[in-house]
Amino acid sequence: MLYFAKNTLTRTAVQKFDVLIIGSGLAGQSAALRLAPHCRVALVSKRSLEDSASGWAQGGIAAVLDSQDSVDAHIRDTLVAGAWLNDEAATRFVVENGGRAIQWLIDQGVPFTKDASGYHLTREGGHSARRVIHVADATGFAVQNKLTRQVRDNPNITVFEDHIAIDLITGDKLGNEEKRCYGAYVLNTIDGEVITIGATNTLLATGGAGKVYLYTTNPDTSTGDGIAMAYRAGCRVANMEFIQFHPTCLYHPQAKSFLISEAVRGEGGLLKLPDGTRFMPDHDERAELAPRDIVARAIDFEMKKRGLDYVFLDISHKGEEFILTHFPNIHARCLELGIDITQHPIPVVPAAHYTCGGIVSDLTGRTDLAHLYVAGEASCTGLHGANRLASNSLLECLVFAEAAVNDILSQKSQSLPPLPLWDESRVTDADEEVVISHNWDELRRFMWDYVGIVRTTKRLKRAKHRIGLLMREIDEFYANFRVSHDLIELRNLVVTADLIVRCAMRRRESRGLHFSRDYPEMAGTAKNTVLRRTRLR
Repeated sequence: MLYFAKNTLTRTAVQKFDVLIIGSGLAGQSAALRLAPHCRVALVSKRSLEDSASGWAQGGIAAVLDSQDSVDAHIRDTLVAGAWLNDEAATRFVVENGGRAIQWLIDQGVPFTKDASGYHLTREGGHSARRVIHVADATGFAVQNKLTRQVRDNPNITVFEDHIAIDLITGDKLGNEEKRCYGAYVLNTIDGEVITIGATNTLLATGGAGKVYLYTTNPDTSTGDGIAMAYRAGCRVANMEFIQFHPTCLYHPQAKSFLISEAVRGEGGLLKLPDGTRFMPDHDERAELAPRDIVARAIDFEMKKRGLDYVFLDISHKGEEFILTHFPNIHARCLELGIDITQHPIPVVPAAHYTCGGIVSDLTGRTDLAHLYVAGEASCTGLHGANRLASNSLLECLVFAEAAVNDILSQKSQSLPPLPLWDESRVTDADEEVVISHNWDELRRFMWDYVGIVRTTKRLKRAKHRIGLLMREIDEFYANFRVSHDLIELRNLVVTADLIVRCAMRRRESRGLHFSRDYPEMAGTAKNTVLRRTRLR
């Protein structure tokens, strides 16, 4: 299913490293910088190092940094938001290591926002205390910018920008039964050449799969690459039905994927109907500070009930000075589009935002394949459960990147066997790029319509049927074409969509981000939905 032809020929020799990191967000870059003093690292980025979901994060990073807060309170908030599907050991592991992770960023020079009492902490939906450290309303950009400079300057890190991973190199590709990863085949999207990167250890830090949906806050790079590659290689994938839809994405024809931070509601922003009436108090006693799944469903309900294209988020009552201090980037972007948020409310709609499920891993970041690790949004560590608590994502990136690095460095050095090379003898039919584009658009539209915020069994079955048709089309029509950037992403999106739908069909209850009209109640026992591809080729 969805495999390209066998590898036989190439014009390029194997490039070997101690560690291959696929993905250049916070998880990938922090791991690279921690590894660089000890070994040779290859860092693969689909576009530039700066272009990742981490860099788009606005709100901040949640951690216990105040004496009025506690580890147990942060854990409890995480479990409540996650509808008790969280792994408690993983949750405690992340929260207890949060302070050290933040200190590491401070040591790297990240300029977190300060106030008279020290670092300013904001509060976001689902949190019982102010514990979100931030850099104004552009935390991800500030962190990414600081780390990227260090990565570029480090002689032990070889950066492959404009490169996209095609598949992992595993034992079956070497003709043996060893369940191990030896590196990956990677396409240079500038010249179309496929290179073979061998590595003693490989870390997947490829992010989520928001682009499987028509509307998303994610960058174009979020196409589920790592999840799809790991699944094809035989790793378990879990809880893919839990796609977090951020409640407040700016609604404007010129505002592609612009997020209005959770912190806007955390600092007093109110959700309103066009007539100025608040509606969140009718849906949850926590009103605008309810977890994201509740807020997103409430907005979806009000829009469908009243035939609205959007609702409003109003922070104007806080005053111009407050808004310019706390949300300068959001204010500037909205102003570019003719919306002065100091005077007027912001039109918003829900959009796919975060993939809570992913590749199953343990507390060291290990997957089911030896020498293959995962960190960040591509993983399923158990931290998020059925719904991610706001600003826990960047924290997870930091903590599990460090855990994976520690485990990698604890191992003895191993040599790599001879690796098979990629076949570049195929030719591309240029007309097929149009078909690929149409297939991508079709996938994202029916995923939005059938597998969105509110689901039914009938809609899921329709989506599964359409996915099956796309899978067969890729197998039948694309198998003998030279790989391209768009084809790789389409293949990964189709696999990821299939995982989301299959997990959703297995969950016969409503829990967290997964709401089914056919099973509206939450089951008494919280169970993970786990999938593994057993037949490999």
